[in-house]
Amino acid sequence: MVFYLLAYLGGALTILSPCILPVLPFVFARADRSFVRSTLPMLAGMAATFAIVATLAAFGGGWAVRANSIGRWAALALLALFGIALLFPSVSDRVTRPLVALGSRMSERKPGEQESIWSSVVLGVATGLLWAPCAGPILGIIFTAAALKGASAETTLLLLAYALGAATSLALALLVGGKVFARMKKSLGASERIRQALGALVLAGVAAISLGLDTRILAKVSSAQTTGLETTLAQSLGVGPAMATSGPRTSQMGQLALPSEGTLPELKALGIGPWFNSQPLATGSLRGKVVLIDFWTYSCINCLRSLPYVKAWDERYRKDGLVVIGVHAPEFAFERDSANVAKAVKDLGIHYPVVMDNDWKLWRALHNNYWPAHFFIDAEGQIRFHHFGEGEYDTSERVIRQLLAEAGHSTGASGSKARTTGTGAAGDRAERKSPETYIGYARADRFASPGGLLRDQPRTYEPAALNLNQWSFEGAWRDQRQSARSLSAGGKINFRFHARDLHLVLGSATAKPIRYRLLIDGKAPGRNAGVDTLPDGTGTVTGQRLYQLIRQSGPIEDRTFTIEFLDPGVDAFSFTFG
Repeated sequence: MVFYLLAYLGGALTILSPCILPVLPFVFARADRSFVRSTLPMLAGMAATFAIVATLAAFGGGWAVRANSIGRWAALALLALFGIALLFPSVSDRVTRPLVALGSRMSERKPGEQESIWSSVVLGVATGLLWAPCAGPILGIIFTAAALKGASAETTLLLLAYALGAATSLALALLVGGKVFARMKKSLGASERIRQALGALVLAGVAAISLGLDTRILAKVSSAQTTGLETTLAQSLGVGPAMATSGPRTSQMGQLALPSEGTLPELKALGIGPWFNSQPLATGSLRGKVVLIDFWTYSCINCLRSLPYVKAWDERYRKDGLVVIGVHAPEFAFERDSANVAKAVKDLGIHYPVVMDNDWKLWRALHNNYWPAHFFIDAEGQIRFHHFGEGEYDTSERVIRQLLAEAGHSTGASGSKARTTGTGAAGDRAERKSPETYIGYARADRFASPGGLLRDQPRTYEPAALNLNQWSFEGAWRDQRQSARSLSAGGKINFRFHARDLHLVLGSATAKPIRYRLLIDGKAPGRNAGVDTLPDGTGTVTGQRLYQLIRQSGPIEDRTFTIEFLDPGVDAFSFTFG
């Protein structure tokens, strides 16, 4: 019940956000109507439609997004008709009498005529379709929870609670606005002008939404104003990012303080799998062993850079009683494919057990939020330490050795030795000024091509001048939720970056090799080529994975990266830097 209350409060916060502005004219246009027969049905229709569309968006994938896009344009047409009926009722009645009858029915009633509940519900449905793509950051957190938990009535109820919160704040604003409008009408006799002004506001809102201003500009302002409050609520919901804990303290005897953080759940009961390099393991069979759980995914550069240390710990301490379990929790859709994971396990030289956790069951059971994440379990099945992200490998190895000693295992004096080469080499944090950047529109930002990204539709993009950390397309592309696909030979991606290494997650839509050629500041990379690129800048996409394209050997400066795909059908997912 607390979760639903917090989601409701998060929805109520929407009124503080400019993201709600595009729907306010549609609400205030009915400020002088019966609350029970006009306002309440409209808000109920808006909330119900929002919850349904948001649920489909969370669970249904690309087809739901396209369906919502169709519904969005239908809603814009309906609300434009509504605005015209408010602004020019006599003209619209003569030009398109059958259609305007519907708009007029929704916006006007004859003296003494009872308010139509269904016309208000239809307007609420249209408003809900417009509002669904334009909610605040807390809705993104609820979507994340939906992705982690899978389709469930609980998520739909959370979304409905969020929508009802927003509807409540709109209702309160409408009550205040209604009183203001009523006084204006009585004192000024300006009913006709107020109605026409509301019609103009409705049409302005339709125009703003058609141009994408509701999601591109207002949402950015919204996050700047309300992120603090929404983040607090999100963390209270238990689905926001957790704060990393500080390292263990050292006692006077030189031992690390490793208090119990809980118990490792029964692995078989979770139903995770398939397993690689091992038969399915049961938690009970691990008693007496020290266990390291490594959450990773094979296209994550942070995971790949921590992998040499995990492999080294397995090689050094397996005979002493350490069991390493790699838990593969996917980020992109292609990482859910068992054949892709099996190939990655082989190519990366992983010999310890690896299990796929496509539904994030163990991830949720251990309250994890990061790639990579390491959980250290003692011989009694108690979680004694965890570490999020890269680094602090010496501390992690001390934890392993101490837990093995507690279990009565002798480890000797020598430690492990990680072999960090290629993508596994540590990044240059001091010089890294470019952040991870997603190409699919669900999380894309800093895109610079004129006209912005077109969602789920083919488009030919023009080049753009780039500032630091901006990127652009050239040629024919279709941008999708998680990735972008090149539609013809010669498609390019440009990025202005500052880092030693540049990586790009790529795949082939046709499963055929795709050739590419890259430039850095307009020249072949030469000695700045990454492990997946030749000095002349050429290379081939042969599978769905992370490709290291640039590793600079000289001074690190702002540089412009360009990759041209000589064959169509590449899928580009995200840039990472080191």
